[in-house]
Amino acid sequence: MQSSEQPEPQLSEQQALNQQTAGLLCLHDSPFVRAMYLGAGFLALFLGALGAVLPVLPTTPFVLLAAACFARGSEHFHHKLLTHRIAGPIIREWCIYHSIPRRAKRWAYFLMALSFGSSILIVPELWQKIMLAGIGGILAFYVRRIPVREILDK
Repeated sequence: MQSSEQPEPQLSEQQALNQQTAGLLCLHDSPFVRAMYLGAGFLALFLGALGAVLPVLPTTPFVLLAAACFARGSEHFHHKLLTHRIAGPIIREWCIYHSIPRRAKRWAYFLMALSFGSSILIVPELWQKIMLAGIGGILAFYVRRIPVREILDK
């Protein structure tokens, strides 16, 4: 007996990425609105870059916002952000599975502890220290609630 099933062709990494992210791109019909989304995307990306070096200002929400704006404003910049070697996998993980990799979660905890800890040491007033500790605790609780999807190595 011969099997009538054909072996499935293997997809290249780029083709697999394009299939995964095809549903994420949804350009707006109006050129004016696309330009507004593009401007908002660059502003969010700028704020995310600032958040990488400034304590307390978050990075990830701004980068995710930039990806959402680029998905409606520019196919080119949306693709550039999703193929970025650092931000791309995290954005795709969030958009497709609503989870983050375990390694990214560990980095988030480490950077939160570093930024909030240094800020608490710097501020002079007790109420400011308590406020920062409270905000850090709330943020840590939120990050703890984000699911982690185990990625199996091939």
